Amino acid sequence: MKKNFLMRSFAAVVLAGCVFVSCSDDNPSVDNGNGTVESSYVIAASVGDEANYLLTAESLSKGSVTTVNNGLTTESVTQWIYFDNKYLYRLVYNQGNAGVTSSYILNSSGKVEERDYTYEVKRFTSYGTYDDYIITSSTGDLGETYADANGYQPKGFLFSYLNVPNETYTTNTNNVVWSENYLGNGEYVTLAGILQVGNKIYSAPIPMGLSQYGAAANDGEYVVYPELVKQESGGSNSSAYVKGELQWTQYPDEAWVAIYNDQNFNNPKLIKTDKISYACGRMKSQYYQTIWAADNGDVYVFSPSYAKTMTADVQKTTLPAGVVRIKSGTEAFDTDYYCNLEEQTGGRSFLRCWHIVDDYFLMLMYDRPLTESGFVATELAVFKGEDKKLTYITGIPSGDIVSGFGNTPYAEDGLAYLPVTTTDDNVPAIYVINPKTAVATKGLTVTADAVSGVGKLTYSRD
Repeated sequence: MKKNFLMRSFAAVVLAGCVFVSCSDDNPSVDNGNGTVESSYVIAASVGDEANYLLTAESLSKGSVTTVNNGLTTESVTQWIYFDNKYLYRLVYNQGNAGVTSSYILNSSGKVEERDYTYEVKRFTSYGTYDDYIITSSTGDLGETYADANGYQPKGFLFSYLNVPNETYTTNTNNVVWSENYLGNGEYVTLAGILQVGNKIYSAPIPMGLSQYGAAANDGEYVVYPELVKQESGGSNSSAYVKGELQWTQYPDEAWVAIYNDQNFNNPKLIKTDKISYACGRMKSQYYQTIWAADNGDVYVFSPSYAKTMTADVQKTTLPAGVVRIKSGTEAFDTDYYCNLEEQTGGRSFLRCWHIVDDYFLMLMYDRPLTESGFVATELAVFKGEDKKLTYITGIPSGDIVSGFGNTPYAEDGLAYLPVTTTDDNVPAIYVINPKTAVATKGLTVTADAVSGVGKLTYSRD
């Protein structure tokens, strides 16, 4: 699979990346005196379209590493996931025989090695972690068994579960979860993000419009705008549609959060706000997580207001990109909290965001408003939750020469580490970002075409 790095088009940001995991140990690659290396930074790099390498380094803030005669070679990748600083998963979007998912550990000699089992993980549009699981999710047809009188199949959630310590793989085949009429308005939803908060899961159900099944239900009861119902099939890839469906939501001026008791995703508590539009970043078929917990347990819910890009006026949101909050220990939106991000950005929005430390969040910002054409995500900013303040980061190469960001930052000791590739020298580097000062400095350089993941693995004696 060809990895897509940030280019001068809306197809802006990589699909290959890593899940963001924080760590307080600042002594990687430490030899304990008997030849055992306790931990090491692991960088996922690529050369060309198909050559992928896992490299080790003693530091992310200085030095250099190379793919030349170095590292462990791997197959293609959709998403790198660093799990609990012990395991690294090469998650592959397995559609059209794209390949298999594998996982890796750090051995006692400080080398990355592949574990025994591989998995054929099916199509996914979002992912996350919960207890011992890496969970992927998407929404799809539930099958002919559930079809209505017209033969229309309802939509449901398709979950895959990777039990990381046990090296097992299961799906929710025996736990069918409908996504039709999920929010009470007839529309089906997909999930954006899987965030563990205590023993529960928080996710953003994103309304997708009316499927054929939903549009026909109760003689069209849920169709608010009949002119939007498709009269023929068309479109392509993630924008494909079929005759009889109403594509994209009729309710762009609201956001929902679902709170689940466990990984079965049954009987959620649903909460709604009309202060922001739906909470997710969008890139082709991927729905990026934009709900994150601060260190004090407060959950911040970010909306880029991507519905501004819809074609039909009735499907465009009137709300600016913004942030709301769920206070720690509660399961309701904080009525006293709201931040209009566009007031601080000149009308610009963001593609993705991640928690770094305390209530600081890293934002991947678009270079122009979503209402303009040709917007791309080429800038970085830091958002301080309690202060409702967004600050653009200095020290990063200018947007006109940035050709790629790593998909997800790695956090350690209050700093964020993010790979950046530029067109001037084509040598990726890890940039060290201090969220409190919003200043970045150039760190480790990597002799490769691109860097898609960065994190740390610790040798486990288990």
